[in-house]
Amino acid sequence: MHCLADYLLLSLLCLTGVIASPVRPRTPETNGPVATAWYAGYHAIDYPIENIPWDKYTSVTYAFGLPSKNASVINLAPLDTLLLPQFVEAAHKNNVKAKLSLGGWTGSLWYSTNVATADNRTAFTNAIVALAEQYQLDGIDFDWEYPGKVGVGCNAVSPNDTANFLLFLQELRQAVGQDFLLTAAVATIPFSDSEGNPSADVSGFAEVLSYIAIMNYDIFGPFTLTFGPNAPLKDSCASAAAQKQGSATSAVSAWTTAGFPTKQIVLGVPAYGHSVTVPPSAAYCNGTHELVPYALFNASVHAPGDKWDNPTAVDVCGVQQNFGGTFDFWALVEDGWLTSDGKPAEGIDYTYDSCSQTPFIYNSTTQLMISYDDAQSFAAKGQFIKENELLGFSMWEMGGDYNDILLNSIRSAIGF
Repeated sequence: MHCLADYLLLSLLCLTGVIASPVRPRTPETNGPVATAWYAGYHAIDYPIENIPWDKYTSVTYAFGLPSKNASVINLAPLDTLLLPQFVEAAHKNNVKAKLSLGGWTGSLWYSTNVATADNRTAFTNAIVALAEQYQLDGIDFDWEYPGKVGVGCNAVSPNDTANFLLFLQELRQAVGQDFLLTAAVATIPFSDSEGNPSADVSGFAEVLSYIAIMNYDIFGPFTLTFGPNAPLKDSCASAAAQKQGSATSAVSAWTTAGFPTKQIVLGVPAYGHSVTVPPSAAYCNGTHELVPYALFNASVHAPGDKWDNPTAVDVCGVQQNFGGTFDFWALVEDGWLTSDGKPAEGIDYTYDSCSQTPFIYNSTTQLMISYDDAQSFAAKGQFIKENELLGFSMWEMGGDYNDILLNSIRSAIGF
């Protein structure tokens, strides 16, 4: 989600850019546990590069570069051309690998056409190689949302997206060699096949991708019929079929069943939560202060989240959007929902759902209920990663945390 105001202000503050020299060979990241996160350059005013706790990451990923209608061109906003060299330089000074993510929810419009033909695949490959050399990148992260699916609503889409994506990645891998990181942020189900169903065999992608990061978040929110956990660890224990929309457990099972090795899977974890408006009559269980995890909410009320929340505006497809109602973890502290140690503040009702391993908070005055992640749920996810021998974790986004509470919790649980 690009914030134009932040871009314009930071662009005024930055007077000159840096042209990086070609990338030097670097060792692969996949020799040990991966601790990584996406860095949103458009939030750099609030979370500047110098705030990154480099010693707690094995790699970091700058978001976003944008594939364009011309497969030979990858666009960077003016601000990103200034910040990306600083980001990479700081990462390398701290022996941390630096990647650039391409796409995102609003930036995946042209992925389908860029990989649709042999000529376009070669042009796209050459553009990525040139970008990697210019900015000394250690890798590229593909955030195509989603192959074979329309995504934001106006993406180019083809039933051959997944097959063409694999052909492109095979060509790109040949061009960049084995030590260059190629990763993908993926949905909780495998890429769509030509019939629109989850692919039964994605083993070919494991041969060319260093790893995938399963985006186990946005499972429930104001965009679903009922409220529920934003990032459930598991859902097999949920009482109704409507409550089983996906989880870390089911996602890992789906990808491994389709042939993607566990050792090449990183779990995506969120440093934010979703909010909805729930009347007190629907918020509590049986007259207690225990919150209903799957509450019916007032879909006609679109309350704003924190200052990073999506504003009411027309999106890239020309469709009017309401407030997203998103709260980052830092905002839950700064806005008084949580104390400075990440615990529920006085007057805030709190319930930890033992099934999904997800916390919920509720303010009966504003009638806002929020599903988010805290230190306990991040520890549970870290333990899941360790027990199931996943490669590690990737957090969206690193600036969403508060005093590294979430980051420290998941790292400790994994055993860093």
